Amino acid sequence: MMSTRPGLLPASISAEEERQRRLTLLLARLPEKLQRLTRWLLTPSRWWVRIPAGVLFMIGGCLAFLPILGLWMLPLGFFLLAEDIPFLRRLSGRLLAWIEHRHPRWMGLAP
Repeated sequence: MMSTRPGLLPASISAEEERQRRLTLLLARLPEKLQRLTRWLLTPSRWWVRIPAGVLFMIGGCLAFLPILGLWMLPLGFFLLAEDIPFLRRLSGRLLAWIEHRHPRWMGLAP
């Protein structure tokens, strides 16, 4: 039986599936080239590239005052690292749920 109360997931959808759905919605808002790169990095067998890339994106986000680098790199680095670090994966699920409820436009859900 599916729940109708807001905030509760139906029994057939796991928290990880819901996180993946929200992440896919958010990634769809990126420019096409960055979407392709991110999807390539999110392939499970690419952990050896994903972890250093996540760290570099986060460092680049901290250096946002330099040309080309920007704050947009912080969340991308965080979500890349979250694919391989269980603690960050749980946090990313919560963050994505918060974004979906508080800022649905960021995911392309509201006009």
